[in-house]
Amino acid sequence: MGEEQDVSVHSPCQAPPSSASSLPKELPQVELELRLLEALEIYPPIKLQGVHRHFVLYGLMEFMRKSLDRQFSPDEVLQLLDRFFNLEMLKPDDEEMEVLNQEEDFALPRSFLVKEE
Repeated sequence: MGEEQDVSVHSPCQAPPSSASSLPKELPQVELELRLLEALEIYPPIKLQGVHRHFVLYGLMEFMRKSLDRQFSPDEVLQLLDRFFNLEMLKPDDEEMEVLNQEEDFALPRSFLVKEE
């Protein structure tokens, strides 16, 4: 439970002015926010930190698409999230970026390649 305190929450009424710019106009705002909050039960925002952030964002996009029968871009989902959470807290730090950008050659273990007789 202590990890969840790292993501600061702010009132939906205090969303930055830019956050509503490209969100769909055909859907009521409250409907978008309710569906997003339902999605957050499955994909908590704390999981947007770390190496799995892209999978979680994709999961949120798919949940919104199925719930509202409309495609959502990653930017639209992030704009909705920005109404409830300080997304700056979720950005990777330099040390994490270094780990994420490391490349290693992959090889299966020899025991996997040798067939048992």
